[in-house]
Parts: sequence; structure tokens; C-alpha cells
Amino acid sequence: MMREPSFWWRPAGVTAGLLSPFGAIYGLIAAARMARPGRAARIPVLCIGNLTLGGAGKTPTALAVAQILDAAGRRPFVLSRGYRGELAGPVRVDPTKHRSAEVGDEPLLLARSAPTIVARDRAAGADAARAAGADSIVMDDGFQSPGLQKDRSMLVVDGRRGIGNGKVFPAGPLRAPLESQLRRAQAVLVIGAGLAGEAVAAAAQAHSLPVFHGRLEPDGRAVAVLKGRPVLAFAGIGDPEKFFATLRGAGIDVRAAIPFPDHHRYRRIEALDLLGRVEREGLVPVTTEKDWVRLAGQDDLAALAAVAHALPVTLKVTEDGAFRDWLLT
Repeated sequence: MMREPSFWWRPAGVTAGLLSPFGAIYGLIAAARMARPGRAARIPVLCIGNLTLGGAGKTPTALAVAQILDAAGRRPFVLSRGYRGELAGPVRVDPTKHRSAEVGDEPLLLARSAPTIVARDRAAGADAARAAGADSIVMDDGFQSPGLQKDRSMLVVDGRRGIGNGKVFPAGPLRAPLESQLRRAQAVLVIGAGLAGEAVAAAAQAHSLPVFHGRLEPDGRAVAVLKGRPVLAFAGIGDPEKFFATLRGAGIDVRAAIPFPDHHRYRRIEALDLLGRVEREGLVPVTTEKDWVRLAGQDDLAALAAVAHALPVTLKVTEDGAFRDWLLT
């Protein structure tokens, strides 16, 4: 999988300008597709979406939302397309049986904490969730997809990167024009601090959308194990630099930081290279939970999975009470 182009996250320049006509066409198609009516699920559907291509924190948000609903006495199921997974579904993800190559990394991670269904056809996935006892659905992604009707949609925004140059793919990272997306959303969650995120928050408030602010907190026990030890960090997520910054912010001594493309499927030679550097330089390998589940269960990656530390993160919302009220109303 290719890395996202760096010009997406800089002020629009020559390359973005040359690609803007293609972005305009893509944006018109995407906006029209979003406007199509979806099929009703017959139980409430809350979609956790993303304005842009790449990571912003959807998966920890979906997990936090499912946990809030569960604590309130609901029976939520998480619904995912299972990006890059082989199984079309609908299938209920079993973390003890399935591998990331079959169901995707995010569903495998989510299924550890909440019942999770993978389905390319999201409407069929909603039917499967309801048949399995779900009384509500939390969609991890799928905001731009018209297949399933959403009762509420929350857009997650990275506070540091925002919407980059503000252009639509391929000229920029937006999945559809900003205004088209905000018109179909009911709330915005900005994760992490940054002027770029606050600019999106201001646009959301201009549409009378509630705006929440959150941060991803690393697990304290995992941090304690790593503190005082030199680490080699590697990550194949939408924004690896965010992971590396989280490690440094927690006081962990990052001696090497190696990025890979989003949802990267590690090869044996890459695992051997990482292991070789770890052994030569006396470093401790650490990665994200999503990366670790892609390593687990693969025979040719087992040696790296056995020694790599995963750093779990949890979403903490500043406006905790208002956030819960919005979800449960």
C-alpha cells in the first residue's frame, strides 16, 4: 500500500493545483453518493467517520462509544467493512480464531472488547448484528458509504493535521468536500491539540454541530514497562508520527522511529530487519496495537510478535458528561 503524499498536509501548492480538477470531479461523485438514501437497520446506528483519508482516531473512538453504550445497559455491536481482510462476511470476529489477513486489523482489535461484525455489505452486516442480539450498532468508518442509514454520525478529526490542504482526493486528503460532509454529520470530535483541528471545529460550529475534544492516553502499565529503556518504535498506521510523539510525550526514550504505510502487511524480510537492529543496538521494539495484531498469528512474523511491545491507547474526552449525554439521548 502506498504512503499518502506529503503535499496533502502542506498549504496547497503546484501539485495540488494541478490535481484540483480531478478532485472536483471526485468530490461531486462522492457528495452525490453520500446523498443517496441507505437501508434502515431497524436498530439505532451511530457512525464514527473520518473527513479525510488516513488515521484520525476512529477505532479508539468506536471502542469508547461501544463501552459507554454497554455501561448504559445497551447491547452494541461494532460494524466494520474489514478493510484489507479476505472475508466478505457478514462474519462475527473471533479474536481467538481469526487473523488480521482474514478480517482486517481494526475489527480484530475491536473484537477483543466489543462484539464485532465484519461485512463488505454493511446493511447485511447490520442484519447479522441484530440477529445476534444487538440493540444498537457502532459503525467504524463508512460515513461516506450510502449502504446503511445512519441515525447519527460523528466525524473524528486529528487536531494536529486537521484536513491538510483542504483539497479533495487526489489533490488533498478530503474524502468529499468539507461542506458536504459537515451537512450530513451530527457532531465532531477533535482528537489532540492543534490549530488545524480547531479550524475544523470552527467550521463545524458554523453548522451548529456540537464539538467535543479528546486525547489518546497511553496505557500506564505499558508505559511503566518501557520507561528507562531505549526503544525502537515502528508503526504502519495513518499517521505514524502521532504514535512516535505519544511515546516521547510519555517519557519513553525513542532511539529509532520507523514508519510504514497505513494497514501495512509486514513481510518476513522486514521483520528480520527490525529484529536485527533491535539485537545489534540493544533496543526494545514497540508498536501500536493495530500493528501488533497484524504480526500475531503469522508464522513468519512470530519472532517479532513475541518480543514486540504493544502500546494500548484509550480515548479520554474533555467534555465527558456532554459526550455521554449526546450518545445516550
